[in-house]
Amino acid sequence: MNDLTHFDASGKAHMVDVGAKPVSHRVAVAEGRIRMHPDTAARIRAGDHRKGDVLGVARVAGIMGAKRTGDLIPLCHPIGLTRVALELETGEDHVRARATCEVQGQTGVEMEALTAVSVALLTVYDMCKAVDRGMRLEDVRLLEKHGGRSGSWTAETETTGESQ
Repeated sequence: MNDLTHFDASGKAHMVDVGAKPVSHRVAVAEGRIRMHPDTAARIRAGDHRKGDVLGVARVAGIMGAKRTGDLIPLCHPIGLTRVALELETGEDHVRARATCEVQGQTGVEMEALTAVSVALLTVYDMCKAVDRGMRLEDVRLLEKHGGRSGSWTAETETTGESQ
């Protein structure tokens, strides 16, 4: 279990000590989508959903989710985010969310980016479930991270086996 940093030498879960790490600029980008009936996506695109601006509410919810990640994920550090940007795009049968989170800190922001995407998509589900209960979240994943001791990583290099 030594490769898993959230476990101590005896295998017990613990919060990683980042106190000795240097402060650095860290960035993470995540994305995901929620699949839905094309009529539901059309309503969202048209902005005529009876609950209001679905994408606007989802954007704010995602940002709020990123800010609360340390409260939601038990072993995450609470961090002072310097930026959360959330892009939402409606396709023919889905909404795609892409979050970019940044911090000047001692630990990364991957979990914040993933949480922002997840909360935004869950908000879309919540706002549209009355007309489409069959929606499903898909492909929530980290796309890239930069900064810190491990440097940069992208999903493309992971799938091709190349290192950066």
